[in-house]
Amino acid sequence: MSKLMTIYIDADACPVKQEIYRIAERHALKGVALKVFVVTNSPIAVPRDEMIERVVVGSGMDEADNWIAERARAGDIVITADVPLASRCVKSGAHVIAPNGRVFSEDSIGMTLATRNLMDSLRSSGEITGGPKPFAPRDRSSFLAALDQAIVWLKRAGFGQTMGTSP
Repeated sequence: MSKLMTIYIDADACPVKQEIYRIAERHALKGVALKVFVVTNSPIAVPRDEMIERVVVGSGMDEADNWIAERARAGDIVITADVPLASRCVKSGAHVIAPNGRVFSEDSIGMTLATRNLMDSLRSSGEITGGPKPFAPRDRSSFLAALDQAIVWLKRAGFGQTMGTSP
């Protein structure tokens, strides 16, 4: 019996998919039982590996978000920049990390969602026309550290362990 560790990637616009695959492979080689779901609205290439599964959902609004949110639970990691999806997944107990390394938590998600909604409203009224900052090398480094830390923490909590192994 195992408590599989699952990583869900909101993959359509995710700039760190390759990094996720490498980190997942490194931890799998260390004996962590994990599965990566790459969730998209259209087919994309993913490595041929039994621990990585591509899931292509319908092209409707929020199809990928809904698929992920319906499955994410405690012991899972969700990678997304989508704040409403992050909120849904945090509420279900999942660890949620943005591609820039920002960790969404129960303590931060309320204010993050309120800020996102305010900015969306201001953009809709024409007050603000800019979007998020461009993805930078330091964002990639922050993401790598946050994902590695989440996997180590979950492993210590007993996830990703197979019967007969101990944290």
